[in-house]
Amino acid sequence: MVDGAKDRPLRILVSNDDGIHAPGLKVLIRIAKAISTDVWVVAPETEQSGASHSLTLTSPLRIRKAGAKRYAVSGTPTDCVMMAIDRLIKGRKPDLVLSGVNRGGNIGEDVTYSGTIAAAMEGTMLGVPSIAMSQVLGFDRDKPVQWACAAAHGAAVVRRLLETGWPDDVLINVNFPPIAPEEVTGVRVSHQGRRGVGNLFVEERVDARGNDYYWLGYRRSPEPPEVDSDIEAVYAGAISVTALHLDLTHYDTQANLRRAFSGLDLGS
Repeated sequence: MVDGAKDRPLRILVSNDDGIHAPGLKVLIRIAKAISTDVWVVAPETEQSGASHSLTLTSPLRIRKAGAKRYAVSGTPTDCVMMAIDRLIKGRKPDLVLSGVNRGGNIGEDVTYSGTIAAAMEGTMLGVPSIAMSQVLGFDRDKPVQWACAAAHGAAVVRRLLETGWPDDVLINVNFPPIAPEEVTGVRVSHQGRRGVGNLFVEERVDARGNDYYWLGYRRSPEPPEVDSDIEAVYAGAISVTALHLDLTHYDTQANLRRAFSGLDLGS
C-alpha cells in the first residue's frame, strides 16, 4: 500500500506526454489534488506522443519553471520523471507518479509506443509506485473528448489502487471509456490486448515545393477484441485497469531455449 507519513500528505508527481499545456494534464492535476495537497507537475514543454521510453542523450535539457511546484522540460516524458525525482523535487522523492491523462487510449500495442506509459515506467524503475491514465477516444472523430469521464472517476480508481497496492516492478495502466461518466459500466481488471499492426499506416503527401513527406497514422477499427483484454473493457464502456510488468522475459520460451542450447557444442 502506498501511503505518506501520518504528519504529511502523499507527495504526487504528475507528468504526461501531451505537454505542459495539455487539457488532460489539467484533468490529472485535479485528480491528484483530490487525493493530496502536495502535487508536483513536471511535464514536457511540447507534445511527445509516441516517444515511448526514450531519453534525450544528444542535446542538453532545458527546464522552465512554470509556477509553484510546476516545471516544463524540453525533453521526453522519461526525461521529465528522471529530472523531477533526481533534481527538481527537493527533500524527499514522490510517493506516487501519475502520468496522463492522455488524449487517446493506451490499450493493446499502444503501450509499446506510449510516452504516457513510459513516464509511469520510469517512475517504477526509480522506485516510485506509478499509474498511467488515458482517456480513450471514440470512433466518431467529431465527438468531443470525454474528459469528464476521467475527471469523475479517476480519483476513486487511484484511491482503490493505493489501498490495494502492487509489486515494485509493476506499473498500472488505466484507460477510461469514451462515454459520459454516468454511462460507465464499471471497472474491469484486464490484460493487455492486441489489435494487430495492420491498424498502423504511413500516408505519403507532397509539400508546396513538390517534396514528398509522410505522416504515420493509426486506424481505429471496431474488430472484435480479445476476451478480458483492455480493448474489450473500454469497448464495453468499462474502465480498464491493467498491471504491466517491467520484466519482459517470456519464461516458457526461456526454458525451451535453455534446453536447446545446453547441448550445443560451439567447437564443432
